Amino acid sequence: MKKNLNLRLCLLPLLFAMVALLPACKKSNDSSNAGAPSITSVRLYHPSPQDTLIGTGNLNTDTSFTGHAGKYVVIIGNNLQNATQIAFDGVPTSFNTALFAPNSAVVSIPYIKFSTIDTAKLYTIQYTTPAGSTTFAFKLGPPAPTISAVSDVFANPGDSVYLYGSNLTFVQQFTYGGTKIPKFNSNADGTALGFLMPATTSDKLIKVTTKSGTALATINAMPIIYGISNCDANVGDSVYVYGAYLKTIQSISFGGATITKFTEGPRGIYVKFAAPASNSYSSGPVTIVTSYGTVSTVYKVNSQNNDKVGLLGDMEWGDNFGFGWASSEHLTYAQADFNGSMGTNNSQFMYIDNPVLAGGASVYIPLGNSNTGNHWLPVANLTDPPSSWALQFDISVAKPWNGGTLYIRTDFAGDSYVARYEPWKIPNSNVTVAFKTKGWQTVIIPLSEFRSKVNTLGDGVSITQISQLLGATGANSYNMTLKNFDTSPTVTGFYTAIDNIRCVKIK
Repeated sequence: MKKNLNLRLCLLPLLFAMVALLPACKKSNDSSNAGAPSITSVRLYHPSPQDTLIGTGNLNTDTSFTGHAGKYVVIIGNNLQNATQIAFDGVPTSFNTALFAPNSAVVSIPYIKFSTIDTAKLYTIQYTTPAGSTTFAFKLGPPAPTISAVSDVFANPGDSVYLYGSNLTFVQQFTYGGTKIPKFNSNADGTALGFLMPATTSDKLIKVTTKSGTALATINAMPIIYGISNCDANVGDSVYVYGAYLKTIQSISFGGATITKFTEGPRGIYVKFAAPASNSYSSGPVTIVTSYGTVSTVYKVNSQNNDKVGLLGDMEWGDNFGFGWASSEHLTYAQADFNGSMGTNNSQFMYIDNPVLAGGASVYIPLGNSNTGNHWLPVANLTDPPSSWALQFDISVAKPWNGGTLYIRTDFAGDSYVARYEPWKIPNSNVTVAFKTKGWQTVIIPLSEFRSKVNTLGDGVSITQISQLLGATGANSYNMTLKNFDTSPTVTGFYTAIDNIRCVKIK
């Protein structure tokens, strides 16, 4: 029997080629008088000796057959030659009767969307001929489930939450944080499992058991810091640390100061606190410890206190003055209208007070002309990825700003690579919204945002090497320009202060 089967399998490609040439003919009397079909086993089609046995009709001992839509199998049995329908898990498959014999039928596995099938027909082959029908137990089902993420690990009890993964169908049991979830729903693709956040959890384990297996995962919410609202805050300023999973916080170190009073934002997207006196602690990173782990910034806060690393312009008298004495620039000390709840600045700084800018017009803002060297970063770091370093400065926009691009260039790159700062522009749209700050805040522009020109300066391809921006030494002069790229006048003027310009490592 096996020998005949293997011969038939070896001839399968030839039969495919010949079937289109065969004339239609009536079945022989022997075929039409065949009895009801029966199935004894299923084999995966391969030429001998690899035609593997994959189903004997015993779900307790047969292994699962998954992920094989389109593959050919050989159904072994009796009276199989006159099939009118063959269904796997209730889903009919197409077939070619030229590949059939009384004791075997070669068919392909159909594509099955398991979330939509009749669960009573899972793990079955239903074989129908004019003489009758038979059902054979065949362990064809979805692969074992996987878990990739949770939509919101900090959701409140009763909130809707989604568990993401694959093959999350035919779920038999689901526990989240040690709590059994009584009600849940899979989406049509089996990539998400919806449930309500339980009121209590006892551990950090997620367990999903389906007909195909069990998936295990740990509730993971390692904290992430995206940015600091004001890296040079003065005492009492409201500071926001933005990120993800900033919940269950156990401690915060802001530079060299320990923060004991803070407020966690919704869903862990920020943590808020009042800044300590800047002269009471040293410059250093921000470190947050939660019940899930620890995160620290690579760059420092409170860096204006005698930290000269990467300093390009502090607007204070000395080697790092950074003020260009242009008619558009004004030097001031502790001007109150630039201060606000989000940040105060009692030192010396530069501001620009420019009226509405005509279409195509620009205002040049020279910077760093008196600096000694303008060392953005050490020569040894010029080979770092541009995304690992950033231009950082503090800014206060005291009056609404809408229109007019602040773009930054170096003397080495010229207009070949320019960075643009346009906080009034809504990304990926033509919509603009007037921008205004509540005092001082910190801006970080990765060096990878210095881009070439496609249509206008800075809208093209990013630099691939930092040396394209700074040359071979990491030291270069720079400046800013306020430019209206539009043909129409800007909606507003530009009344903005800038201070503490430096280059910092962010990764």
